[in-house]
Amino acid sequence: MDRRLLTLALGMFALGTDSFVFAGILPELSTSFHTSIGAAGQMITVYALVYALFGPTIAALAANVARKRLLLGGIGLFVVANLGTIVAPNLGLALVTRALAGLGAAMFSPTASGTGAMLVPPERRGYALSIIVAGLTTATALGSPIGAVIGGLASWRWTMVFVAALGAGAFAGIWVFMPEVPVPPRISLAKRVAPLADSRVGLTLATTVLSQVGTFIVFSYFSVVFDRAVDNRPMVLGALLVLWGLAGTVSNLLTGRVLDRIGSRKVVIAKLTVVAAAILTMPWSGAHLWSAAIAVTIWGACAWGVLVPQQFRLASINPSMTSVLVGLNTSGTYIGVSIAGALGAAAIPAIGGHNLGLLAGVLVVLAIGMSELASLRIASVAKRGMEGPAAA
Repeated sequence: MDRRLLTLALGMFALGTDSFVFAGILPELSTSFHTSIGAAGQMITVYALVYALFGPTIAALAANVARKRLLLGGIGLFVVANLGTIVAPNLGLALVTRALAGLGAAMFSPTASGTGAMLVPPERRGYALSIIVAGLTTATALGSPIGAVIGGLASWRWTMVFVAALGAGAFAGIWVFMPEVPVPPRISLAKRVAPLADSRVGLTLATTVLSQVGTFIVFSYFSVVFDRAVDNRPMVLGALLVLWGLAGTVSNLLTGRVLDRIGSRKVVIAKLTVVAAAILTMPWSGAHLWSAAIAVTIWGACAWGVLVPQQFRLASINPSMTSVLVGLNTSGTYIGVSIAGALGAAAIPAIGGHNLGLLAGVLVVLAIGMSELASLRIASVAKRGMEGPAAA
């Protein structure tokens, strides 16, 4: 295995763990900072929002910066920011450090993908990207549960130590193993956001945002939604998070094969329908461990399984802009995460944490409607022959 790719994957693993680990430690954060669960949840919102907004911006503005320097700067800032969260005396300063961590992630993530593709021959680029992306997806199956267990058995601050240590390992690996690679051709910020003017792209991205808001309203407050099933047992919470992550990882691996046979439209609608059903019933399934485990597994498999067909659809709309469109889809995912954190915080006092699935399910149903609008628009343009091929 190429040590350079493994180093980049470790960095993505650290970023992914930092994104998802807070779902398991919000109660501890709330107690430590003497604030509500909803207010503590804004540590998720701030990180995700900065990540989403600055990813495309930094990719455009730092196009001429050496790749190794940008990677080291991004992961270095990420590590320092997480160490800052550990020593933050109050929620306000903790939110500042979370914003800085998001900025570091925005510097590192797109650069890692682009660099990984340049480290290998053209015929192995798909393999290289799969290794790097696996670091991010594995974080949901391993990083987040491990961090949650650490937080439950010791302290949430030790969870942040764990995340910072992962980032430090990636920093060391990049410093030692990463060669200088050519700076890729510059794509301006205007060109990166230009596809948003295409209604097919806009509707597809809106589907991503709505589906992720629905999923992460529940996931961000996972420890609240499933507190009856978990019953203050860190290992049980960690096990449920493992189920969620593993189900999503397996689903992503299998979805690609199905896409080629039945197309993105059917896959997206089928999976979002199952997600909506699983989430809407969580006020009841979350009351018992056995039913919570079933719900979490089904939900995780189908929620993560939507991302691949969404990327497939975007790539089919405009193949020449695939990398930019996939980047926009990633930003849409994290915009959804940031909205979910804020919306969930507002909803908990009104409807209670156990009923967040009712609100989340409505948003997933709206995502289904948006996906159908996107399909109709893609089919309409394809029929007129005005633009490139579309995947319905």
